Amino acid sequence: MLETELLPVKQRPSVAYTEATKAVESDEEIRPMTEEQLIEGINRLRKERNAVILAHNYQLPIIQDLADFVGDSLELSRQAAKTDADVIVFCGVHFMAETAAILCPDKKVLIPDPEAGCSLAATVTAEQVRRWKEKHPDAIVVAYINTTAEVKAEVDYCCTSANAVKVIQSLPPDRDILFLPDMFLGLYVQRKTGRRMYLWLGECHVHAGFRAEEIAELLERSPDADLLLHPECGCISQCMLALAEGELPEDRTFVYSTSGMVRHAKESPRKTHLVATEIGILHRMKKEAPHKRFIPVREDAICEYMKTITLPKVYRSLRDMVYEVTVPPDIAERARKAIERMLEIV
Repeated sequence: MLETELLPVKQRPSVAYTEATKAVESDEEIRPMTEEQLIEGINRLRKERNAVILAHNYQLPIIQDLADFVGDSLELSRQAAKTDADVIVFCGVHFMAETAAILCPDKKVLIPDPEAGCSLAATVTAEQVRRWKEKHPDAIVVAYINTTAEVKAEVDYCCTSANAVKVIQSLPPDRDILFLPDMFLGLYVQRKTGRRMYLWLGECHVHAGFRAEEIAELLERSPDADLLLHPECGCISQCMLALAEGELPEDRTFVYSTSGMVRHAKESPRKTHLVATEIGILHRMKKEAPHKRFIPVREDAICEYMKTITLPKVYRSLRDMVYEVTVPPDIAERARKAIERMLEIV
């Protein structure tokens, strides 16, 4: 059930010209550096600092290529939790770096641009969650990982698109569930599990732009292609219904997290794949399966927040040890319980 809630959602934050962008543009050392020099500098500094660089699948290709590990939110959380590095440079968006800071209180966690936010995380606040819980005092609260630390501190479980179905399936069947903030992921999980859930009306502005009509048209033009859908897509409910009614080919339609998409691309016998998610994933897919063809369902599916992280900013982050991401201990302690429950469910 979709619920219209108590307070208006926050507006999408702008990253048109961030403070980190201004800093690298005015930096006398960085300004004349070539791409090769920046990469050499990053490699030198990460050794000196004993740093690990983690990058999300949606990052710019050059950031993915220099990272020690590339993955989805769940994989990056697990990598952060087990690293023996002293410093974690998180090339992703702010809530991801917060999660790393919560899991690794003894590490220094840096994000090259702290204004790399998330339009989905911005749709819900901790105060809204508290008021929602007051309306449903006996419900279990599950938050998608795309939320702030303050929101995570108010919930019982976190999940990612890779394990959301399993998290919901693990919960007592007689309890109501509040699921936030992505309504499209919630609708998908509700259909897959049959569980009654109250859904927050949040969305990712990139994934919300996908339309079932576009997908049907592309599938018709590509009869030998697999369709790979991210469960945040705005068309997910329509596509699941079309799949159940035989309007989409069951043997060629798959719903995955980004890492699930990469895994499928490597293992599938098909040579062509239609990809419905942010286009940053295409770089990794082409590297992992270079003999295959990947067609974006929308070429304009670009997250400006992910693309805020650039090579000069990564260099400056390691050189100056900026920008450190910290979470107040009381919030971190409460949020850690929900995150650790997520990590326990494979």
